[in-house]
Amino acid sequence: MASNTNLTPPRGLEGLDLLASAIIILDDDNRVVYANPAAEHLLESSVKALSQLRFTEMFLNADSLNAVFRQATENLFADWRQDLTLERSGREPLHVHCIVSALDKPGMAILIELRENVQQLKLDREERLLDQSQANKELIRNLAHEIKNPLGGIRGAAQLLELELPERHLKELREYTQVIVKEADRLQTLVDRLLAPHRRPHIVGDVNIHEVFERVRSLITAEFPSGLAIKRDYDLSIPEFRGDKEQLIQAVLNIAHNAAQALAPRIAAGDAQLIFQTRIARQVTLAKVRYRLALDLHIIDNGPGIPPEIQDRIFYPLVSGREGGSGLGLTLAQTFVQQHMGVIECASRPGCTDFRILIPLP
Repeated sequence: MASNTNLTPPRGLEGLDLLASAIIILDDDNRVVYANPAAEHLLESSVKALSQLRFTEMFLNADSLNAVFRQATENLFADWRQDLTLERSGREPLHVHCIVSALDKPGMAILIELRENVQQLKLDREERLLDQSQANKELIRNLAHEIKNPLGGIRGAAQLLELELPERHLKELREYTQVIVKEADRLQTLVDRLLAPHRRPHIVGDVNIHEVFERVRSLITAEFPSGLAIKRDYDLSIPEFRGDKEQLIQAVLNIAHNAAQALAPRIAAGDAQLIFQTRIARQVTLAKVRYRLALDLHIIDNGPGIPPEIQDRIFYPLVSGREGGSGLGLTLAQTFVQQHMGVIECASRPGCTDFRILIPLP
């Protein structure tokens, strides 16, 4: 049957253009005769381009759907529903919930509804974060140990050299040896920070999450006494839980301190704001494990936002959006939270950056 592409919704189905779900209508030959704007967006293609294809030609693994389409046209079911991963050449696969229904209209045989499977996308992203974090930890540990031993030798050699300097040149040459010593000390401090999460024992005790936030609030307020308002939005019913209080203080402090530094222009203007929010989330999946309850913590600021080009890499070591930043604060925060079986997520746009910490509760 020849394709009869509709660039406007079929008569009687005008409301399809307004739906958030992707809607695709196929003819008897499985060619696209209609796709709503949501489908164009999801498939990253125009109706005109889609109309040149059979539906199964859009994906590398869609041949199995032919049997489903045939059964639909034979009225063997009212509708067919299944979660699918549709592979695409040169593009990210689509994780969707697919609904297939038969249509009884001239030139229109099949209606397909695709809903992006947000949960699957979230699971895949968390898995990538965990793999990335594990690789980072191995890299950091190996790199830090490789740097540490030569540093001690460089510092010691500079000190011995200073003792051997002739008296008449001591003042002018000592300046150079001191540069070597100070730079070696600076690198040693960096190495110690890199190794800190792996050296320090995980000390577990009863933790009140609001004591953690209040400790961080007092530290941030002491450093930024004016121009920065810290709003508390606490769920005081949250119970104590088992965890490492000092690690959690450091994780929250690293995030809040980064936020406060990014807020410098607003602090100068007097309208900078940080929000500390605590909630309980229910039925949370972290690293493919389902938890009945989890701490749902937010540190929100009204700063300029994280540059888009580094948003996917902000938890990598030595990646910083601030000139002069070490790029270790968020890496260490993620490590400390992961030692509590949790994860840190970030959503950022100009005027609002939200760091979300999820930690499972027993």
